[in-house]
Amino acid sequence: MLSLHSAQKRGSDGRIGLAIAGGGPIGGMYELGALRAMDEAMDGLDLTRMDCYVGVSSGAFLAAGLANRMSTAEMCRIFITGTSDDAEFRPEIFLKPNVGEYLRRAATLPRLYADWARRLMLNPRKATRLSDLILRFGGLVPTGLFDSEGVESFLRDVFTRRGRSNDFRTLGADLFVVAVDLDSGEAVRFGEKGWDGVPISQAVQASSALPGLYSPVQINGRHFLDGALRRTMHASTVLERGIDLMIGINPLVPFDAGNAAPQAGEEERRGLASGGLPAVLSQTLRTLLQSRMQIGMEKYPHQFPNIDQLVFEPNAEDSELFFTNLFSFSARHRVCQLAYRNTLADLRKRADVLRPMLAAHGIGLRDEIINDRHRSLLDGLDVAPRMTETTARLRRALDDVDQVVAKRRARRTAPALKSTGRVGGKASPRA
Repeated sequence: MLSLHSAQKRGSDGRIGLAIAGGGPIGGMYELGALRAMDEAMDGLDLTRMDCYVGVSSGAFLAAGLANRMSTAEMCRIFITGTSDDAEFRPEIFLKPNVGEYLRRAATLPRLYADWARRLMLNPRKATRLSDLILRFGGLVPTGLFDSEGVESFLRDVFTRRGRSNDFRTLGADLFVVAVDLDSGEAVRFGEKGWDGVPISQAVQASSALPGLYSPVQINGRHFLDGALRRTMHASTVLERGIDLMIGINPLVPFDAGNAAPQAGEEERRGLASGGLPAVLSQTLRTLLQSRMQIGMEKYPHQFPNIDQLVFEPNAEDSELFFTNLFSFSARHRVCQLAYRNTLADLRKRADVLRPMLAAHGIGLRDEIINDRHRSLLDGLDVAPRMTETTARLRRALDDVDQVVAKRRARRTAPALKSTGRVGGKASPRA
């Protein structure tokens, strides 16, 4: 499903921003599939050279990778096919039990028990109330099931090799990673002045610390949790930075069971309540996240009338996506493929409206890609040639040179195009 707003008066700077929401591991894989489809289908759009990125929770992984000029193809090789020579993705590092905190909290049990025993002798009725017991012994329960240190270590390794950077201040584009302060409820944008000294890997770790699943991440004496607790996509972060086109991806929408096709083996449609508590909680989470995003998206056309805005989301009647565990890694290939095809279908259906809008930003649609209804995510994922650290850095440097040359050539040809009235015609690759 594609939502769009056409600018009333388009700017001429050609600045593009990308906002990627959260959604757990499955949400991240859906976003990766959508990004891969855009990468292949939109001529002139370079997702690794946007002007501004904002990522929340699982979306922060992708935003940080793109800002570090990791292509969608390379990220698919890392997370989907496992054919990358750059990094090895092992799901178990994301699901490491939080043993250290278990032990630290268990060590406080003797002191808590002794204190409770004294209170029991003084006031037996009050000391045995359920509310008092929860308050007294609730501190024994860990703040998260899993330890996210492995997540931070994985990202730190990836962002400190092959010419990439783990420092917001040395990136070639603005990157913002949003997390929420546990003690104040304040949303903090890592990458902004004052918070740009925090390593990118640690910022992503904090932004993706889903309450209950991962413990809060301590940074500069403060504890941070998942950035989606305040807003779903934080699109205003890029809209406020003078861009001309905003592209957003939100992987979680409420499931429309009334319009969905029955699942295999079902003789008649049943309501979500038949799925028990997991189905109810999943629908509740999706509804809350999307409703908050819609409130913001309804305001943005009025607040930013001169910015073209595109937001890609799954189809509401997609039962396959809804009934996939949000925190499962085993379905990542299937979900990524689903997003890839959904996004190509959205581009195909709205092509007539999108062409003039995108052309204003130097972007075109590749008909041979969007009209191929059988195209697979794997079709464009040729195995990349193996590279050493030295060759990877050299390739990055040569790419920088190519970009400088392309920009200078574009500046020289722009006056000629204007004088011949050819501006706004066939889109050329964006420098």
